[in-house]
Amino acid sequence: MAITDWPCDERPRERLLKFGAAALSDAELFAIFLRTGVAGRSAVDLARDLLAHFGSVRGLLNASQTDFTAAKGLGDAKFAQLQAVLELARRHFAEELSAGSVMDSPETTRRFLQAELRDATQEVFAVLFLDSQHRVLAFERLFYGTINQAAVHPREVVKAVLRHNAAAVILAHNHPSGVAEPSRADHDITLRLRDALNLIEVRLLDHIIVGNPCVSMAERGLLI
Repeated sequence: MAITDWPCDERPRERLLKFGAAALSDAELFAIFLRTGVAGRSAVDLARDLLAHFGSVRGLLNASQTDFTAAKGLGDAKFAQLQAVLELARRHFAEELSAGSVMDSPETTRRFLQAELRDATQEVFAVLFLDSQHRVLAFERLFYGTINQAAVHPREVVKAVLRHNAAAVILAHNHPSGVAEPSRADHDITLRLRDALNLIEVRLLDHIIVGNPCVSMAERGLLI
C-alpha cells in the first residue's frame, strides 16, 4: 500500500509536521528523504530494508557512492542529496559554534567535532583555534594517521597557532574504532603540546577524543 493511502496520522511527513522530527523512527525519517518507494514497497518499507542492509543509520549515511547507489531504490541523485544534507548539518554546527564562546556551549563543541571527525576511516588530529574570549577563529585538520609523538609535531601546531593569532586552543582527534578512551600516546602528546603552547602563552583548554561518546581529557584531569 502506498503511503498516500495510509491514514493521515500515520504518514511520516504529516507526523513530523504534527509532532516534530524526534517523534519519528529512523525508517520514517529516511522515508521522508526518499519520498517514494519501489514497486511493491512503500518508502517506509524501502527505508527499513536499506537500514537493515547497511546495518544502522550511521552505516547508511557513511556508505560509499558505489555501495549506496548499488542498493535498490537509490542512485547518484539520492547520494548527492544525502551528501548535501550531511554537509549542511556540519555547517550548521560550525555556525552554532562560532556564535559564542566554546566554554558556554561544550556540548555544541562536541557535536561539531563529532560531525567533523567521527566518521573518518583513519585517525585525524585537528585543532580549534580560539580568540581571547574563546570564540572560534578557525578549525583545521593538521595530521593524519596513527596519533603518536612521531606523527604529531608540536612545531607545526605552534606555527598554525601563530598563523591564526589564537589565544587558546582545543585539540581533537578521532578513534576510528569508536572507543574514545585516551591511550598512553594520547596523554604523552597532549602534555608535549601543552608545554609547547605554554612557551608562547597560549592556553590548551582541552583535548577531545572523538568516538561514541566523546571523551574530554580536561574533564578526566589529564591536562595537568
